[in-house]
Order: sequence, then structure tokens, then C-alpha cells
Amino acid sequence: MQPPADPRAARGRSGLAAALSALLLLAGLLLAFVELADEVIDGDTHAFDRAVLLALRTSSDSADPVGPAWLETAFRDITTLGGTPVLTTVTLVTLGYLLLAGRRATALLVTVAVGGGVLLSNLLKAGFERPRPDLVAHLVDISSLSFPSGHAMMSTVTWLTLGALLATVQSTRRMKAYVLAVGVALALLVGVSRVYLGVHWPTDVLADWCIGAAWALGCWLFAGWLQRCRQHRRSGIIAGA
Repeated sequence: MQPPADPRAARGRSGLAAALSALLLLAGLLLAFVELADEVIDGDTHAFDRAVLLALRTSSDSADPVGPAWLETAFRDITTLGGTPVLTTVTLVTLGYLLLAGRRATALLVTVAVGGGVLLSNLLKAGFERPRPDLVAHLVDISSLSFPSGHAMMSTVTWLTLGALLATVQSTRRMKAYVLAVGVALALLVGVSRVYLGVHWPTDVLADWCIGAAWALGCWLFAGWLQRCRQHRRSGIIAGA
């Protein structure tokens, strides 16, 4: 008769497999960003960028986007979800809640993820210095550099981080998947809005989705590693007591 399986060992194997999968995904996202950035520097993406931007405007007027008038209004509203005022407000409200709930470690994680993402975005902008598209009219006022898209990157970092945070407190896989899907959808919509409004090249947004998701994933992997280290130390102390 075989002895009953150890549930802790099963959880350990499952956690290891999840961590390895996350590391592979992280590596893939970073590689995709590097490849896109290299092609942008070499000018290899120019034809693709032009084709997409022109496809989103009517042939007779580069200031007139395709689709009904309500779609332009909707994308103008959606793009604000990646703007500094909205993301700052959402982050501060989240931090206030976490601190009042006594979850200081999680609050620190959110601070590092969002604050570090802002710093990384600014450093990349200064490094690449890619100008904004001048092929079509901008449908919102903007004056900063184009690569990477601050809206696309910071919405990806913030909404994915908060989505992952909310997913950890859900009791079912269905709810976890739903919360994460909402975070992903918000990040994607903000990125698409930047291209539709003509203020970013498509490859700006593609690269920013990659680096933003990689940064958010990296922060959560590091936080999980720190949590496991603390649990092992506590287990060691209890075992040695």
C-alpha cells in the first residue's frame, strides 16, 4: 500500500512549475522588446508603422479616423486610463487601502512596481529619442517623445500589477482569471487608443506592452521569492525551537 501523497510536496512542485513558466515568459517578453527596439533603431519597422497608421485614417483626410464619431470619442476617453492623473489617483487609493489594512509589504511592492516603471519609461524615452508620428494628425495634444509610449507602458505596469494583486485574494480560478483579464484588457485598450489617435507608432505600443508586462511580472516574481524566503526562515525558527 502506497503512503498518502504529501500535499506540501505537491504544492512545491506546482509552485516550481509556475515559477519556471513565469521566468520563461519574462525572458520571452524581454527578448521581444529587444528585437523590436533593434528594428526600430534600424528603421526596419517604418513600412509597417506607416501602413497601420494610414489604415486607421480615411483616404481623403488624415485628420479623420476610420469608424463612427463615437469611436473617436470612446478612444479619447479610454486613453485617459493610461494618463498620469488617473494612474496616480488609482495607485494612491490602492496604497491607502493597503496601508490601512496593514499590508505594508504589498504596498511597498505596488510602490516599487509603479514608481520603478515610471523611472524606466523616462530612461528609455531619453535613450531612444524617437519623435512622434508626423504622418497623420494627432487627435490629442502631446509633445513628449514617442518611444516608449508612457501611456502604454505605465497602463500595462499599473493595471497588471493591480490585477495580479486583486487576483491573489480571489478564492476561485475563474475569478482570478477574470480579474487578470480585466487588467490585461485595460492595458491593451489604452495602447490601441494611442495608435488610433495618431500619437504613437504601432511598434511603440508593441514594445511597451512587452517591457511593461516584463517589469510587472519581474516585480511579482521577486516579491514571491522574498515571501518564500521569509516563510522558510519562519519554518526553520519554529523547527529549531
